[in-house]
Amino acid sequence: MGVLPILPADVRTEVRPWWESRTCLALVVLATMVPLLYPAIPPLVDLFGHMGRYRVELDLGHSPWLREYYDYHWAAIGNLGVDLLVIPLGKLFGLELAVKLIVLAIPPLTAAGFLWVAREVHGRIPPSAFFALPFIYGYPFLFGFVNFALSVALAFLAFGLWLRLGRLERTRLRGWLFVPISLVVFFAHTYGWGLLGLMCFSADAVRLHDRGRSWWRAGVEAALHASVMALPVLIMLIWRSETHGGQTIDWFDWKVKWRWVYSALRDRWKWFDIGSLVVATFVFLFAIVSRKLTLSRNLAFSAIVLAVSFAIIPRIVFGSAYADMRLVPYLAAVALLAIRFRGRPDRKTAQVLAVLGLLFFATRTAANTISLGMAGADQRAKLHAIDLMPEGSRVITLTGMPCTEYWPLLRNSHLGAMVIVRREGFSNDQWLLEGVNLLDLKYRAAGYFAADPSQLVRPNHCRDFLHRTIDQSLAALPRGDFDYVWLIDVAPYDPALVEGMQPVWRGPGSILYRLH
Repeated sequence: MGVLPILPADVRTEVRPWWESRTCLALVVLATMVPLLYPAIPPLVDLFGHMGRYRVELDLGHSPWLREYYDYHWAAIGNLGVDLLVIPLGKLFGLELAVKLIVLAIPPLTAAGFLWVAREVHGRIPPSAFFALPFIYGYPFLFGFVNFALSVALAFLAFGLWLRLGRLERTRLRGWLFVPISLVVFFAHTYGWGLLGLMCFSADAVRLHDRGRSWWRAGVEAALHASVMALPVLIMLIWRSETHGGQTIDWFDWKVKWRWVYSALRDRWKWFDIGSLVVATFVFLFAIVSRKLTLSRNLAFSAIVLAVSFAIIPRIVFGSAYADMRLVPYLAAVALLAIRFRGRPDRKTAQVLAVLGLLFFATRTAANTISLGMAGADQRAKLHAIDLMPEGSRVITLTGMPCTEYWPLLRNSHLGAMVIVRREGFSNDQWLLEGVNLLDLKYRAAGYFAADPSQLVRPNHCRDFLHRTIDQSLAALPRGDFDYVWLIDVAPYDPALVEGMQPVWRGPGSILYRLH
């Protein structure tokens, strides 16, 4: 496909084009925060559930209600990124603002990492790099995998440093630095550490081959260089040996993997999101066949390694779902960052690519801003229900989901966790997976309604093995053990099933019933 070896970064003597100016790059990096500015709480699907856990983490010691419902046990696991950051920031700003500030920082950190990697590999920022930036707001980030997204941002920044020190032949210093760096990325999230290791290994293999080693010797030496990041393996073995459950299942389901591929930019409008992916794919294919463009062997090999990893990784790892899906947007970004000019850039082609890349980035940013703004406004209206709940309320939230595949993300599926955040109450949507997070359940009276996915209900004509229908859940409510039922965006249900419940609040697509 016509790929070139790594170029030395000696092109700094020529005048930089406008898209490589510090002003332009700073504005682009800062612009990645725009979609998250308006919503008071970033409307990412799982984030509300995580915020419930953060409230328990912060206030368990002095809240009699939280102590009755939950427990929290610290452990050295690879899933602590935001959990650790909210401790100091939560004390300074309060939990909700602290979470917003942390999440708001993830896109610009990731963008800075992307651009640094491109600069180190190509010796400059190629105009095609702007096509990679919209993948920051890919499916995993919008799903609310915030520890994972933070670890990926740190991984790309660390990868940029790895490339720079390798280019300068400072491998001994790099080896010492990446022992603690790998620990930081690992404790943010295991997958980010794995991604960092794959990228560093693949990049070093190409770098060493370009310096005259055979591919076999380059691979062995690259593995030895990357082994400085292996200390978390020992931590992970201890962590997994002390936990039970957490299956690793669902291997090689190609139909599901294909869904993850075309869902890389999934947000709200299906054909717009898929169309955006088609545009990015066309740019990549054009680079392969173009006489003026090619791919860096460094990042092309990294993209191949990530693609193989995506094919191998199962859907669920240690009980954590969507393991393979999380790689797809970053695999696409690395492939796009690999695009470069053959030799000296053609000025006209470069100008066109820069303008088109920035237009693509601006269009996706505007769409994400509108989508998240709509979700934020809807959630703000629904959250007025919590104002009527006393402290420590025990609340069952039932959130509707459709029968068939539904493209817009179900952003309210963990909205009930705001009961924990704002009322130190009980919500039935927390994840209770040993070894995945540090939260434990004490309120056993909840029964089926103790944890996720009991908050998700299907319309009555639907059946699946995981989720109940709205009527099934309403009929099974343990009324004596809860104070409220909060219905959000549910399908029509049998009115007889809510007899004896007192409606105390109605809002857009939402109703709150008192059980006592």
